[in-house]
Amino acid sequence: MRFKYIYQQFFSHISVIIIAFLLLSIIFTHYVENLIYENKADELISFGDAIISDMKESPLAANEIINQYTNVLAARKMSFTLFDQDGLYLVNKKGPDIKHLSPDQWDLVTKGKTLIIPIDYKRFGQEGVTFVVLPYVDNGKFYGGVLLTSPISGSSNMIQQINKFLLYTILIAFGVSFFQSWYLSRIHVHRIKRLRDATSLVSEGNYHVKVNSSNFDEIGELANDFNHMVDKINTSMEEIESLENRRRQFMADVSHEMRTPLTTISGVVEGLKNNMISEEDKERGINLVSHEAKRLIRLVNENLDYEKIRSNQIQLFKEEIQLLEVLEIIQEQLMLQAEEKNNQIVVDAAPDVMVNADYDRLVQILINITKNSIQFTEEGTIWLRGRTEQNDTIIEVEDTGIGINSTEIENIWRRFYKADISRTSNPYGEFGLGLSIVRQLVLLHNGDIEVFSKEGKGTKFVIRIKNE
Repeated sequence: MRFKYIYQQFFSHISVIIIAFLLLSIIFTHYVENLIYENKADELISFGDAIISDMKESPLAANEIINQYTNVLAARKMSFTLFDQDGLYLVNKKGPDIKHLSPDQWDLVTKGKTLIIPIDYKRFGQEGVTFVVLPYVDNGKFYGGVLLTSPISGSSNMIQQINKFLLYTILIAFGVSFFQSWYLSRIHVHRIKRLRDATSLVSEGNYHVKVNSSNFDEIGELANDFNHMVDKINTSMEEIESLENRRRQFMADVSHEMRTPLTTISGVVEGLKNNMISEEDKERGINLVSHEAKRLIRLVNENLDYEKIRSNQIQLFKEEIQLLEVLEIIQEQLMLQAEEKNNQIVVDAAPDVMVNADYDRLVQILINITKNSIQFTEEGTIWLRGRTEQNDTIIEVEDTGIGINSTEIENIWRRFYKADISRTSNPYGEFGLGLSIVRQLVLLHNGDIEVFSKEGKGTKFVIRIKNE
C-alpha cells in the first residue's frame, strides 16, 4: 500500500502531539485533583484540631464550643460529630456512621492516628464525601475523637472547570500543531520532490542540473551530495567525450600517417608486379618500399610505447647517473645527423652533476628533444646543458632554429601534432609522437618540462628532475 511521505510526516507529528497532550492532561488533572483534596483534608484537620484543643481547654463550655463550630462549619458546608472510645456519637450525629469504618481504619484511629479519606463516593450513603477522623488521646489513652465531613461537589466543579479549560487548550494547541505539521511536512516533501525531479533529469542525461543545498539538516546534506555526484558525473562524461574525440582524432591521424607509406608501398609493388618499373629504377623502388615499411614500423612502435607510458605499464629503474656522460653519448649518437644540416652540438655540464633517473628512458627523452632541435635548425648550434639547482637537476636543450609560434607552444605536446608541415619529410619524429612521449616520461620521473621559444631565434627545452 502506497502511503505518501507528506501524510507520514503529518500523522507522525500529530500523533506525537496528541499523545503528549493526553498524557500531560491526565497527569495534570490527577495532580490538581490530589492537590484540591489534600487542601480540603488539611482544612478539615485544622478545624478538627481547633475543636479538640478548645474542648480540652474549656470542657465546661463544651455546648457553646460545639454550637460555635457548628455555625462556622455550616457556613462552609462542613459538618462534624464527636464520638467516644466505643464509636458512639456524643453530639451532632450527621454524616457517615463511625462504625462503618473498616477494622483496620478504626484500629489506626484508636492508636492515635489521624485518618484521611480524600475521596469517597457513596460509600456512606451520601453523594461524594470527603472526611477526616481525628482521635482524642490524653496521656496515651484513647477517649474518642471528632469526625469532620465536607461534600466534594465544590471541588468536583472546580476540577471540571479545570478540565474544561484544559480541553480548550488542547484543542487550540491541536489546531496550531495541525497547521504547523502540515506546513513543515509540505516543506520537506517539496525539498524531496526537487531532488526527485533532479534525479529524473540526470537519468535522462542532463548532468548540469543543480538543487538548492545547505548544511541545515540531512536533506540539505543529501542535496550537497547530489550536487557533488552530478559534478563528478559531468566531469566523467566530459572525460569520456574527450577520450572519444581523441580516439576519433587518433584514428584519423593514424589513417592519415599510414596512408602515404602504404600508398607508396602499394604503388611500387604493383609497378614491380606488372613490370612497369624499369630495371634501373627497381633498386630505387625496393629501397623506397623498405624505407616506407620502416616508417610504418616506427609508427606502430611509437604508438605502443606511448600507450604503455600513459597506462603506467612501464617500470622505471632509477639510479644516480652522471649527466655529463649521458649528454656526451647523445652528442656522439646524433653528431652525424647534425652535420648533415651543418649544425653543431655543444655539451655544457660539470662532471659532478648527477641525476636520479632511469638511464634508458633519460636517453630516450634527450634523443627525442635533440632530434627535434636538429630537425628545425640549419647551420646553427644546439646546446646540451646540465646543472644542479637546490635539490633539482636542470637539463636544457637549446637550439638556434626557426622557433615555434607562441600560439602553438602548448600544442606541441599533443599526439600527432605538427608545428610545421615540413616535419613529414623528416625521418625522425615525423609522426608527431616524440614530444608526447617525452612529456609522459618526464612526468613519470616526477619531473617537469617547459618550452621557451621565439620565432626565428630558436627554442629551449628545460627539464627539471628532483633528486630524491
